[in-house]
Amino acid sequence: MQAWYHCENVYPFVPNEVLDGAESVRASLPNRYCDPKIAADLFEEALDEHLLCDELGINIVSIEHHSGINSLYGASPMILGIAARQTKNVRILSLGTLISVRADPVRIAEEYATADVISKGRIEIGFVKSGDSEMMSGNANPVGFVDRFWEAIDVIKLALTSHDGPVSWEGKHYTHRHINIWPGPYQRPHPQFWAATGDPATSAEIGRRGYVNALVLRGPEASKRAFDAYKTARREAGLPEAGTDRFAYAILCYVGDTDEEGLRVGSKTLWFLNTSLKQAPQMSKFLPGRNPPELAPNIWRTAGARGRPADGLIGINAEQAIARGILCAGNPDTVYRQIMDIYEKVGGFGHLIFIGRSGFLTHREAEKGIRLMAKEVLPRLPAATTTPAAVLQAAK
Repeated sequence: MQAWYHCENVYPFVPNEVLDGAESVRASLPNRYCDPKIAADLFEEALDEHLLCDELGINIVSIEHHSGINSLYGASPMILGIAARQTKNVRILSLGTLISVRADPVRIAEEYATADVISKGRIEIGFVKSGDSEMMSGNANPVGFVDRFWEAIDVIKLALTSHDGPVSWEGKHYTHRHINIWPGPYQRPHPQFWAATGDPATSAEIGRRGYVNALVLRGPEASKRAFDAYKTARREAGLPEAGTDRFAYAILCYVGDTDEEGLRVGSKTLWFLNTSLKQAPQMSKFLPGRNPPELAPNIWRTAGARGRPADGLIGINAEQAIARGILCAGNPDTVYRQIMDIYEKVGGFGHLIFIGRSGFLTHREAEKGIRLMAKEVLPRLPAATTTPAAVLQAAK
């Protein structure tokens, strides 16, 4: 099984009275509450954690969010480039640049290709549709964003795989008359594609395309529905069955010497749920085009600001999070059992993305958790089953 360390590089040092009175901690909280000296230290710590992962053989995840305390990684390509140069061994997953928010997919392809060359072929490309507040902070039209998502992927793929002179793209959302990126990617025809999504319809399309399907904090039940949709779509299309190397499960996770330490420190990661999910209704629930028409009426009637399943995660404690399969915490034996319980419930996965730092969890605590995970838990996890070469070739 491939393990991936994920740190959102959050900024929790905002006074509680400010957070309590804020309509949203994403997109609209003034950046005067972000001390650049503290931010500089947080960047240094997070990048040092990536270097530790490189030493221990744990792959790393580079993410992107904008205009809020939930992540300082707003300039994802810069972080990707730094990680590509500083690390030497592990693979780097960008999960990922918000392609439905940015105007030019070809520019995104250039950034990925450059990072892949710098890393000498260790980049993997993850596509995400973008969060609700990102539509606001990115000045993007939420109407039709799903269509833009798929078309942007197709443009990026064309840019990465065209090596015989300029090509053009004439599509519904994008027009680009001259595509000829220099350099092309180190990996040919292109780095492995991922997509982070939890709805079965999107997972089905990912299955037909052969990408890796990543589920982030969705729990075993929702993950199984998505993975099953992926498998069913492949079967109905007459495509070979995909191995567990096509599936990724992301979870909050901390390993301590004892159950008490693991639970106590791991509970700090719940800050991500209990604080950083706070958004104003107009940035999600009432955002035009954000929700499917058949779901919109019921979402609008809900009491939660978001009107989505994530509302149910706000305010839960560590025991509840473990029961829901979105947190693993304890000593190495306990965490191993918790991961394997999830593994069995979803029908297997070949990639474990563990979110090992969030909230007020310290750099020293994060490094300890990474070391224990690498030495005491990961070697015991099952190997991934391999997708037939024909499936991978079709995906490219």
